[in-house]
Amino acid sequence: MDRSRELADFLRSRRARITPDRTGLPADGRARRVPGLRRDEVARLAGVSTEYYTRLEQGRAGNPSPEVVEALARALELDPAEREHLTDLLARPARRAPVSPQRVRPGLHLMLRTLDHVPAFVVGRRTDILAANRLARTVLTDFEALPVPQRNLARYYLLDPAARERTGDWEQIAAETVAMLRLEAGRYPGDRRLADLVGELTLRCPEFSTWWNDHRVLRRTHGSKRYHHPLVGELHFSYESLQPPGDPDQTLCVYNVEPGSPTEEALRLLADWTAPSVTGSYESTL
Repeated sequence: MDRSRELADFLRSRRARITPDRTGLPADGRARRVPGLRRDEVARLAGVSTEYYTRLEQGRAGNPSPEVVEALARALELDPAEREHLTDLLARPARRAPVSPQRVRPGLHLMLRTLDHVPAFVVGRRTDILAANRLARTVLTDFEALPVPQRNLARYYLLDPAARERTGDWEQIAAETVAMLRLEAGRYPGDRRLADLVGELTLRCPEFSTWWNDHRVLRRTHGSKRYHHPLVGELHFSYESLQPPGDPDQTLCVYNVEPGSPTEEALRLLADWTAPSVTGSYESTL
């Protein structure tokens, strides 16, 4: 990834979404040739010179201070994930891509087995699925049956035809997954495996390029999801995403259900149906 170009495109996309009337800046009567804010307006809001902001947007301003980054984040109304992405893109030198494989520690495997009444899985770098319990493999897909390099959440949502049928609000979930990949691309711009994944998704998913070029970034924390399972029908979850200690690039995702709900009963049926043939959780080395 060309970090200077990525920085320029990201900043342009963020200022393009802000209408001048939201900023409190006085109208100057000039005709607007770009959507949203102009460079000089962002500079005024951030308290820096237009020349400096222009050099910053072009990747020629060196390493700005945390105060300048914070001022830009306020001016551009960035959310926490976008602030993190901006900091990553401005970092000098760039963070090196990890080379060691990710492993799920025994305590997390034990937790996945303990959570056998709901779907739960561990996501690593590039949205790789590092471990998943029985219900996660039943509700989404059997990651254990896939070759290790294909055990990936983005590949599942964007390339598996069954995902479009099973996932409620598929377009929203798929776009959010792309935003997660975009955040990671800023964190590890030299990750060759991530670049290969982006290339594959570009070629094979018609919607991917549009979402990727939006420059949206997202760190998923909690929310709701719906799935349609061919055996039990509609499933409704409230998910929580947590970062366990030991590896900041691992995320534990748990799909919780309301006690006494139809989804709880449906999961109980799925657990009974799949118990003889699918057990435990798996670990992959990615």
